[in-house]
Amino acid sequence: MVLADLGRKITTAIRSLGNATIINQEVLDNMLKEICSALIESDVNIMLVKQLRENVRSVIDFEEMAAGLNKRRMIMMAVFKELVKLLDPGVKSWQPVKGKTNVIMFVGLQGIGKTTTCTKMAYHYMRKGWKCALVCADTFRAGAFDQLKQNATKARIPFYGSYTESDPVVIASEGVEKFINENFEIVIVDTSAESMSRLKRMMTIMDSMSDSELDSREGAKLFSKQPTRIIRISRGSGVTQREVQELLSQYTKFAAVVKKMGGIKGLFKSGDLAKNVNPAQMAKLNQQMARMIDPRVLQQMGGMNGLQNMIRQLHSGANVPGGFNR
Repeated sequence: MVLADLGRKITTAIRSLGNATIINQEVLDNMLKEICSALIESDVNIMLVKQLRENVRSVIDFEEMAAGLNKRRMIMMAVFKELVKLLDPGVKSWQPVKGKTNVIMFVGLQGIGKTTTCTKMAYHYMRKGWKCALVCADTFRAGAFDQLKQNATKARIPFYGSYTESDPVVIASEGVEKFINENFEIVIVDTSAESMSRLKRMMTIMDSMSDSELDSREGAKLFSKQPTRIIRISRGSGVTQREVQELLSQYTKFAAVVKKMGGIKGLFKSGDLAKNVNPAQMAKLNQQMARMIDPRVLQQMGGMNGLQNMIRQLHSGANVPGGFNR
């Protein structure tokens, strides 16, 4: 679950107190059930969730609570206190050092809100007087650089990224070096979770699709018309709904490039991809594939030649235009 979704669910659960005419044990238990379910869906350790529930219950005792007390406020404060404890590492928080460049790298699973959090952190320190910048080293997720660029521009924070470079290490190195030379005090690097595990997650998502969905001529449009399919697939593959949507987005962008080149049939009408597209088209196809597949994974496939062989095999094995041909 995305952090923003978790926040919304917890907020909704707490707001249920305001809708209740009488604050009693049943109302408290229902609220805690919603909060605990949201935390478990976000992969929070079940023992920590259990401890949170028990701690809140131990603080709120309706039988011994004196009349006239603001029960709603007491419950809200107890829940807030326990949520803060979940995030407390038990050590002194990291602090940037003035007079030097402090480089911060965000690493984590796709869909948990890294890019948005990077911007929020940079904006937080910028308001405190620090000279901050952002680097987008997420070369895997479609639209990652556009999202960071939009966020940074809105917050008036300098940024660095590339639409053509597919190696995140190169982008991160160039971006950090650029901002160090310009005497920036805080440089925040946004990354992607680019490697083989990501490709496996993509395959797992497609394995959770039905044959009719994979072979549909509508492609990604089928899922936009019926969003419940995305919910079902995310649950079946054990990933977030955003990851399913990202795969659909990447597929749509790649399909558009292939369509402009005459489709799968047009690309392989003479049995050789290189003979059917001009250098500019090949460069565009390579660039799109570089955005979709981690460079190291692409290398393990044998580079673009190996990938072309895979596409040729897919074309000969499942000749259905428009769908997620397997």
